[in-house]
Amino acid sequence: MMTMRRLLGMALLTACTAGVHAAPPSAPAPSGMPAKASPADASGAADNRIRTQFAPRNEVVISSELAAKISSLPLREGDAFRAGQTLVAFDCSLFQAQLGKARATLDTAKQTLVVQTRLAELNSTGALELRQAQGRVNEGTAEVAYSQATVNRCTIHAPFNGRIAKRLAANHQYVTPGTPLLGLIDTSELELQLIVPSQWLTRLKVGSKFQVQVDELGTQVNARIVRLGARIDPVSQTIGVTGVVEGNPADLLPGMGGWATFAAVPAR
Repeated sequence: MMTMRRLLGMALLTACTAGVHAAPPSAPAPSGMPAKASPADASGAADNRIRTQFAPRNEVVISSELAAKISSLPLREGDAFRAGQTLVAFDCSLFQAQLGKARATLDTAKQTLVVQTRLAELNSTGALELRQAQGRVNEGTAEVAYSQATVNRCTIHAPFNGRIAKRLAANHQYVTPGTPLLGLIDTSELELQLIVPSQWLTRLKVGSKFQVQVDELGTQVNARIVRLGARIDPVSQTIGVTGVVEGNPADLLPGMGGWATFAAVPAR
């Protein structure tokens, strides 16, 4: 009887120990939960699609080079402009007066030099007086050049075709050198910024064409690659690519996004 009880106890202990060390069964995935997407699926690279965004070719903030009052700031945010168009004009009456004075001083110095040169030919003046007259001409020439350069800065012209992104000053405002005036974006040729799998480099080259479905417009535009990145990201195994829109439609704006689709590109 004791032997039978001992055997039953040992069997029960063995069963409990096995239950403690046994691995719990895997919990089934909750119904309705999608499988975790791979990085390629998340980016669209699996079907040769990549998210992209339109960016301006150039973007700059122009600042004042003078201490002066703004006399004209005609454009507002969103306005378009052409290369060479006047964007800002300053009240430069003081600088123009200084330029006139410098020119008058130079004219006087030149006349004095003519007289001293003639006197030197007649041995009626010394070499020192002649050198001094020449020095005053040189000094006057430099002063005119300086004043002219200052007056040239009284008007700021557009460096490219574009639009006003931000207006940072106002008419009649007095500004000092370095004061930001306008934020400009170049709309003459919009660029497309993409990050693609590095494996696509076997097919993508400068000049390769692709299409972009623009989210905001619901239209498709044609584009081509103009630059490939300089290095591959070692973690994500991706590389930056830059493209441009062919024809540059007028309704496209920097900041718009969409899907870029490439043909015959191997999926990751």
